[in-house]
Amino acid sequence: MTSSKTLLLVGGTSDIGRATALHYAQAGWRVLLAARNEEEARRNADDIAARTGAEVTTHRLDILEAGNFEGFVDGLPQLPDTVVCVVGELGDQARGQSDINHATLLVRTNFEGPALFLGFLAERFLARGSGTIVGVSSVAGDRGRGSNYLYGAAKAGFTAFLSGLRNRLAPKGLRVLTVKPGFVRTQMTAGMKLPPLLTAEADEVGRAIFTAAEKGGSDVIYVRRIWRPVMMVIGSIPERIFKNLRL
Repeated sequence: MTSSKTLLLVGGTSDIGRATALHYAQAGWRVLLAARNEEEARRNADDIAARTGAEVTTHRLDILEAGNFEGFVDGLPQLPDTVVCVVGELGDQARGQSDINHATLLVRTNFEGPALFLGFLAERFLARGSGTIVGVSSVAGDRGRGSNYLYGAAKAGFTAFLSGLRNRLAPKGLRVLTVKPGFVRTQMTAGMKLPPLLTAEADEVGRAIFTAAEKGGSDVIYVRRIWRPVMMVIGSIPERIFKNLRL
């Protein structure tokens, strides 16, 4: 299969990353899988290549090492047409409240690293005059909750970053998409009791990303549409009431 376009998938060892890369590969795209653990990413790359016949390569990237971003991008076989960042770390809220190192990891992994990397790549896209940027954020960032406010706050920051980047780049013809999957059945949520109506499969998220990014659609995607009204209701609850809810 000959690929005419190239995808850079950041977070290539995750379930959502694999599913997204598979949809692009099935459409004939060349896929660059970036991950901190390149050996684990290679397993996904080999599987995707075997299933689709597409060219899939792996590239080591630690999203927390901003000083290496320039060398990483310069070392890619080509500047991608689309970048999708699915990096995220749910972490442990209770642990983060007393362990500043864990709290730092959550904030940097869910906000700082992805934002800085996509911001860096945006400059390369601007210089070329084309490109699509997709960031996977979370409904958890729509309003802070006591049960996961470290993760939620970081995702809220990432959502705001993507919104600002979109506002800046839209007049230049570049697209920036924000994807909010809600609950997803992945290794990260294994063992959690998830409400079926609000829970997507990894393949569902991958399909939504590909469709919105490459076939057109909304700039902000709630993978399960029910999440939009749900979060509108949650967001409208007065703070004097909300602060007494156990959420």
